[in-house]
Amino acid sequence: SFETFKEFTRHFDEHSARFATLRGLFEFDENPVPIEEVEPAREIVKRFTTGAMSLGSLSKEAHETLAVAMNRIGGKSNTGEGGEDPKRFTPDENGDSRRSAIKQIASGRFGVTTEYLVNADQLQIKMAQGSKPGEGGQLPGGKISEYIAKIRYSTPGVGLISPPPHHDIYSIEDLAQLIHDLKNANPMARVSVKLVAEVGVGTVAAGVAKAKADHITISGHDGGTGASPLSSIKHAGLPWELGIAEAQQVLVENGLRGRVILQTDGQLKTGRDVAVAALLGAEDFAFSTAPLVATGCIMMRVCHLNTCPVGIATQDPELRKRFTGTPEHVINYFFFIAEEVREYMASMGFRSFEEMIGRADRLKMRDAIDHWKARGVDLSALLHRVEAPEGESIRHSEAQDHGLEKSLDNELIERCTPALENGEEIRFEQPITNTKRTVGGMLSGEVARRYGNDGLPDGTVRIDFHGVAGQSFGAWLARGLTFTLEGTTNDYVGKGLSGGRLAVFPSRLAAYKPTRSVVVGNVALYGATAGEAYFRGFAGERFAVRNSGAHAVVEGVGDHACEYMTGGVVVVLGETGRNFAAGMSGGVAFVLDEARRFETLCNMDMVGLEAVESEEDIELLHDMVGRHMEWSGSDRAQRVLDDWDEVLPSFVKVMPHDLRRVLGERQEAELEVAS
Repeated sequence: SFETFKEFTRHFDEHSARFATLRGLFEFDENPVPIEEVEPAREIVKRFTTGAMSLGSLSKEAHETLAVAMNRIGGKSNTGEGGEDPKRFTPDENGDSRRSAIKQIASGRFGVTTEYLVNADQLQIKMAQGSKPGEGGQLPGGKISEYIAKIRYSTPGVGLISPPPHHDIYSIEDLAQLIHDLKNANPMARVSVKLVAEVGVGTVAAGVAKAKADHITISGHDGGTGASPLSSIKHAGLPWELGIAEAQQVLVENGLRGRVILQTDGQLKTGRDVAVAALLGAEDFAFSTAPLVATGCIMMRVCHLNTCPVGIATQDPELRKRFTGTPEHVINYFFFIAEEVREYMASMGFRSFEEMIGRADRLKMRDAIDHWKARGVDLSALLHRVEAPEGESIRHSEAQDHGLEKSLDNELIERCTPALENGEEIRFEQPITNTKRTVGGMLSGEVARRYGNDGLPDGTVRIDFHGVAGQSFGAWLARGLTFTLEGTTNDYVGKGLSGGRLAVFPSRLAAYKPTRSVVVGNVALYGATAGEAYFRGFAGERFAVRNSGAHAVVEGVGDHACEYMTGGVVVVLGETGRNFAAGMSGGVAFVLDEARRFETLCNMDMVGLEAVESEEDIELLHDMVGRHMEWSGSDRAQRVLDDWDEVLPSFVKVMPHDLRRVLGERQEAELEVAS
């Protein structure tokens, strides 16, 4: 009941007031209006979202309950970084939808396919997490069931690592490129960037707004505590009050506030929390712990151990049966929050929520503070209301210009219409220059929107490019699309490859030797989930990082290749840089090690090296080298095939220890069943 909810909020608001939070030091400047004149709760709840909690950290039942609840009230649920079951993209027979409106793109890129991207209203780039800024993440092998492994494109029982950084973001320009890539895949979705409250977050937020983000989340230090290290929970990050106030002021001062929607999260529990956040500048509000408590969470803090006794943060089939939460529990909670927000709005004289956003002048320090620690606290900087430059707004008022009308894909989609609509086979040539970025992104999005992850039949569309391609050539390339390029490319080739085929080879007129030349830049095939790629020449650094399903052949790579790989096959017909296979827990790699130096360049923490001896491996390797020869015309591949028996002993197979263990356990289980 609402009375019970008021007891709950009274307890937490009093706790805040006892100097547990900055917002507890504030009080509102009142100027009441009748509550009947205030915006209804059914509109306010549309500003609420659930926080990013992945399928894998949460059980299937808990994750879907949150999605159904938010879709019923017009809010948004967030997938977290673990992908989503494609079955959820289609509404249920009773009219409910289990589809999460917000799809997260984190450093691990788990389950990020083109189909996943096009089934979103918002795409969130997770730069950091509130309770552990700057750290990566890990999902223990015990939580990787068959179902979770299928969605994340990994192996059951093998733990998964999220790298600390996004390996395609090392500058604000790189972030702008990823925003552009995502907007190409799904032009209708807002692109959000999740930041953590810290000193200087306002400057970062200004850069993010200039990078063309549509939405910015400022996450407080209280958030995301389920499986974070205790030291990070206690000591890392800052309160969201500081972060949202700084971001609001810097964005307003620089005339950027109108371009973006601001959101905050981090232990929001009550209507008062929402009201304070709105006055400081927030327009959207994300809740994580509280909705889980509404569905039965009892805060045991064993989220990472797979032993959650109420079936929320576990993949154990028996424990999951104990889950008793329903969408109605979550819906009631959010409507109670909205009703309480209305009470605060009425007390301050705001009839619409929009009027309240950014009105920090309506907050003031509590007068009756006599605690000795509070005497020296000056929060006037948080409550400073910056005047917007002439013609600019203090809240979201305009759409970002993403320049999608200039994309080469508009022309490609038009020329591929017979294939998209009728499945006709199409092949044509296309010149390209390095000013054309994310070529193939919009076309792939169109394929995924119509045909899902199955895409088109192999070979339906083949486009033969010639020239120098810009960044993210072939990003998100869908099944049925084949892109060949006679020339070279910049960074991020085949980012998020989703079943398509790429072949890059130097121009026949080139004066340089292909065998010693870099033909693709850094971070090729980052987060690829399926498909083929053939590169006649060298690739830059961080090749096939987080590959989870693509088959690729290249003739040399820089440092950090195959980092954090969880699936797929990579063949390197030449030299590698240092730190090969760091964090690699799945998939296999074959390296032609004629100089016998590879062991000194490979990171052996999680992998072992062995000869290529099994018939299955020999057949796979021969087939991939043959396809490389077929698609790229490689002289090196031809030499390897011609001298196969002599060259084969020089190949080294890179095999992850965890994968070997799981395969061994499977084999033992099969033998037991057979006997």
